[in-house]
Amino acid sequence: MRILLLISTLNLALPVTGQNPLQRDEDPIPAAVENIYTRGLRYLSKTQKEDGSWADGVGSEPGVVGLAVMAFLAHGEDPNHGEYAENIKRGITYILDAQDAGNGYIGSSMYTHGFATLALAECYGMYRNEKIATGLKKAVELILSAQKRNPRGGWRYSPDATTSDSSIAGCQIVALYAARNAGIPVPDTALEKGMKFMRKCRGSDGGYGYQNAMGDRPTLTAIGVLCESLAKQHKTKLYEASAKYLAKKLNHRESHYAYYFEYYMAQALFHSNEETWQQWNAKNTRYLGALQGPDGSFPGSRGKSFNTSGALLSLALNYRFLPIYEK
Repeated sequence: MRILLLISTLNLALPVTGQNPLQRDEDPIPAAVENIYTRGLRYLSKTQKEDGSWADGVGSEPGVVGLAVMAFLAHGEDPNHGEYAENIKRGITYILDAQDAGNGYIGSSMYTHGFATLALAECYGMYRNEKIATGLKKAVELILSAQKRNPRGGWRYSPDATTSDSSIAGCQIVALYAARNAGIPVPDTALEKGMKFMRKCRGSDGGYGYQNAMGDRPTLTAIGVLCESLAKQHKTKLYEASAKYLAKKLNHRESHYAYYFEYYMAQALFHSNEETWQQWNAKNTRYLGALQGPDGSFPGSRGKSFNTSGALLSLALNYRFLPIYEK
């Protein structure tokens, strides 16, 4: 009952622009993309619990709930009206309820905190609401305070960590840029320090490693390219090298973190070279269409809520409703 009352009091406002978020002037969405996406959203809608989470192991993590919320928003769904309004409200309420009232920490790791923060930022950037604003500000403050305690200028699994890695650091950097885009103050120095750490993980060929420039991986390189894109650092030789690195990986697929790779690869290619993204997007659409189950979900070892949300978000650049997708 408490959750339902909270949902009913969210009262998310209309978009800041006053325009219908479903309006789109670009070319029509490919039918195959729309078919995959709508089937995936139906699955997420039908399997969501009353408290806003999903009962598949990872679906109780606020970060996974955040990715699912973004999957709805990325399709132009409205938290005030329409078929999926209650799903969005429940998800946002779940994230806000999971936040520590004292320090603003959401979940049990900086991964889940970063994705939950990103979801709050994207939702607040599209639909102004003071409850979301308060939670988002606290979440941003936690990211900033964690960075100040970290001698490498990045982030790792715990807010008190003294080591950093490019995967978790990239997650926080994207969340900070999204929060800034939504109107939340984020110091330039924090973003610059985060980007300085990320660049220490980039090799001369443009590939990114985990904690340094050794052992580059496509997923980490996609994260690095996205961060550089958001920082508007498109014209450096190393950025171009990273973009070329990814352009050679259009047939690459991850076995353990498949949809994590899909999610970041789509964004990195879209920002770095839209023509290359179009090639990859066509391949990705065919790939996901073959993988999607009869119920609309996606298989894998990470839980269907995460798998499905990640898969859908890798197609969401076709719609371009999320503020973070703006160039």
